[in-house]
Amino acid sequence: MHRTQRVAILDGDSRVLQPTTLPELYESQARATPDRIAVIFDGRKVDYAELNAQANQLAHLLIGQGVGPEDRVAVMIPRSVELVVALLAVLKAGAAYVPVDPGYPEERINLLLDDAAPRLVLAMRNTAPLVRGRRRCTVLDDGLTVARLGKQQKASPSNSDRAVPLLPDHPAYVIYTSGSTGRPKGVVIPHGGIVNRLLWMQAEYQLLPDDRVLQKTPASFDVSVWEFFWPLITGATMVVARPEGHKDPSYLVQLIRNESVTTVHFVPSMLRAFLQQPGASDCSGLRRIISSGEALPGDLVNLCLDTLDADLHNLYGPTEASVDVTYWQCTRDAQSSSVPIGRPVWNTRAYVLNDSLQAVAPGVVGELYLSGAQLACGYLGQPTLTAERFVPDVYGSAGTRMYRTGDLASVDEREGYLRFHGRIDHQLKVRGFRLEPAEIEGVLTQYPGTGQAVVVLREDLPGTPRLIAYVTPNPGAYLDGAAMRQFLTQRLPEHMVPAQVVVLERLPLTPNGKLDRQALPAPHAAGRTGQPPRTPLERTLCALTAEVLGLDAVGVEDDFFALGGYSLLAVSHADRIGKVLGFPVRIEMIYEAPTVAELARRLEQRPAAAEGA
Repeated sequence: MHRTQRVAILDGDSRVLQPTTLPELYESQARATPDRIAVIFDGRKVDYAELNAQANQLAHLLIGQGVGPEDRVAVMIPRSVELVVALLAVLKAGAAYVPVDPGYPEERINLLLDDAAPRLVLAMRNTAPLVRGRRRCTVLDDGLTVARLGKQQKASPSNSDRAVPLLPDHPAYVIYTSGSTGRPKGVVIPHGGIVNRLLWMQAEYQLLPDDRVLQKTPASFDVSVWEFFWPLITGATMVVARPEGHKDPSYLVQLIRNESVTTVHFVPSMLRAFLQQPGASDCSGLRRIISSGEALPGDLVNLCLDTLDADLHNLYGPTEASVDVTYWQCTRDAQSSSVPIGRPVWNTRAYVLNDSLQAVAPGVVGELYLSGAQLACGYLGQPTLTAERFVPDVYGSAGTRMYRTGDLASVDEREGYLRFHGRIDHQLKVRGFRLEPAEIEGVLTQYPGTGQAVVVLREDLPGTPRLIAYVTPNPGAYLDGAAMRQFLTQRLPEHMVPAQVVVLERLPLTPNGKLDRQALPAPHAAGRTGQPPRTPLERTLCALTAEVLGLDAVGVEDDFFALGGYSLLAVSHADRIGKVLGFPVRIEMIYEAPTVAELARRLEQRPAAAEGA
């Protein structure tokens, strides 16, 4: 155990690992357990041999198209068996996969593809049109489905394991994060880094052959990496959630229960929504819950451990360090507002340093730096930014690097574990997503007539943090906040679109001329029509909508999402409406009918539809 130290430097256990790569780990497991079920998706079950054969066939196709080490292949496939096959195939071909969410706006997709410059794009037939013929695209429909391949093709020469030499230093994947320069940045992770992370995870948590791991995180976020590959290198089973299913806690409760899922990841905000679902306590098969992406509140730890007979683990790590670098097992006596982020994983060192790169004393807050086996290669095509964030390790051997996280931390004086204390800059974490306000602000200023723009995270309603944008017009220009928000939805992923865009004559300033963030006004008055309800049902829905959004009133033609609603609030909204009306309301209905008037019309039709059934 780590005890009190003179300075805030923590070392993870040193382990000597055999040089290996992700496809080698998977191929070894597939040979050992060919008939075990590897993937379950929407009623389909695929064993290790079938999955390996299919991935090999596609890998040989990619190799035939010139794909190899140091290449990048974009994967633009919804969550499915085909997505798993594609990721394995790219790795087997020696390339790094670049996940691109097909649900992103087309402009965002092309921005990522322009930056990544992949050798080719893998897509399904329904997502291929998004590439617009600008790039080489291989479509995975028809001849490359599990149903078409079947067991009879396992022995085909084209399905043999690949022979492309691959080293631990070769890139395994590139995942994009929000960029402070105004454009996203691609983080390049080598095989050696993610292999260290996965082998540590298996040693620490010990997945067994009867374990089932839920894969629900979008592939464009790094938690998905262990959801995909941890079960596949240990002989366990991956249960793949349907596309968009990760947003619906009621669906997740049902899926976890029906498929006997034992292992799941939640960001804290989604964990709370999950635990509040009817039937969550019936997910008795859960053995371990991994939480990361946000500070984990102590009261949520107690709620989780009181609701479920499962271990809860709090992990921390930036995308730049192969998903997670510290870990902590939670206990029921968590009393603080947030629990520790723990101690470093294998072959990893954590430093808490001051502005002069001197290690601070235990108990003193400083910036968290990381070094060791899991560091990224750097940012794709951005050597200056890479050099700024990955600096020489002043406490390590010659030639080693450490990563400046930008996070504030301290080392506990008695027990020697790390605590998280927020950011040193304006970077934000919203529902597990890491956001750089500058990137959103850069898109806002592209709107005609926009002068200045600032994006902040506000929590005007306790427990409901929301992104809010404030903009000023150029002289003589007129700006419409709702139109500007629509402009953003066509260019940014959903999680980067502010709940509201508030137009101000000028931004408030401090006496020394800097932006006064504390003086930015609450956005409650923005975006409402004020049209009053006309029926008892509309009155009820208006009241419930205002309550969940933290507003004093809502009009019947006001849009739930334009007023600041988002996926987790939609879940709460649907649950509350269902409880008040006495029958379940699907979360999809909130998306399909975002105004009170339309939602009331749909709900009024429900009894008639039920009687006619």
